[in-house]
Amino acid sequence: MKAFVMKSLDAVGFAEKPVPEAGPNDAIVRTVKALICTSDSHTVHGAIGPRENLTLGHEAVGIVHAVGSQVKLFKPGDRVVVGAITPDWGDVASQAGHSSQSGGALGGWKFSNTKDGVFAEYFHVNEADANLAKIPDDVSDDAAVYCSDMLSTGFMGAENAEIPIGGTVAVFAQGPVGLMATAGARLRGAGLIIAVESIPRRQELSRFYGADVIVDPTKENVVERILELTGGIGVDSAIEALGAEITLQQAVEVTKPGGTISNCGYHGHGDYIRIPRLAWGVGMAEKSIKTGLCPGGRLRLERLLRVIETKRVDPTRMTTHRFSFQELDRAFEVMDKKLDGVIKPLIEF
Repeated sequence: MKAFVMKSLDAVGFAEKPVPEAGPNDAIVRTVKALICTSDSHTVHGAIGPRENLTLGHEAVGIVHAVGSQVKLFKPGDRVVVGAITPDWGDVASQAGHSSQSGGALGGWKFSNTKDGVFAEYFHVNEADANLAKIPDDVSDDAAVYCSDMLSTGFMGAENAEIPIGGTVAVFAQGPVGLMATAGARLRGAGLIIAVESIPRRQELSRFYGADVIVDPTKENVVERILELTGGIGVDSAIEALGAEITLQQAVEVTKPGGTISNCGYHGHGDYIRIPRLAWGVGMAEKSIKTGLCPGGRLRLERLLRVIETKRVDPTRMTTHRFSFQELDRAFEVMDKKLDGVIKPLIEF
């Protein structure tokens, strides 16, 4: 089969690989649609260290091709979505409620990290009964593929932010994760959603997904403006969805004492993240910083699919580009360099 791989640091391309085989609890899925993520770029540029001939990609839907002898819930021909995070559910971390960390820090993230990803004609899914979900007939592949990561990660950002009903929340950056964090904040009942974003197209989408106010960091002081909007008190919750030191610092600065800072951004550069000491109350302002890797598992996927099925959220608005699998090298370049106003490119197999 053909696969799109990280050949080495800063180098990608197509390669021929054998079709994977299923173990007793596993499934092999024929890829139908996939999305490119900025974290794929981080990987290629060395954020998690060197990888050689590793198939990229972790967001996909497809058709079950084969299942292992112990798989009970899925059969060949089923239309399915797989999570970007595919934990080992018997692991100690999973049993402790941190399944995304099974097997060690970030260990639930296997695709394009510790095993071949989904940018191939077929891909392997461990513990299929726990890590796949059937797609309802009235949910399109184009929508369902967003459940793999963007919906799950963005909603996790809102969930971890502990937004009170009617509360105030600031969401830093309106890329795909930030947009879904904004949508998640609206679903969680936020009374005022402040989005921080400078790109007009993303500002427009942010309003569509629920932002009440847009703060443009290229035109105004972000911290001063958010404090002004909250009467000098600060927000109940802040969500960092960019993965930059400056936005995490601003999130701490605009969160009121006793509030929550939720980090769902991928910090792909540098060795340390600095926290503003005084805004943190010299460590004693009771500002909680919560982090997470998007949850995996069938239950999570089924809930996300339900949100789409009942038309609570339409993630397909984020799809700005479409490419065939044969054009994946160009698609990767567009996402990597953020060309042509890209938000999310969809790959069709």
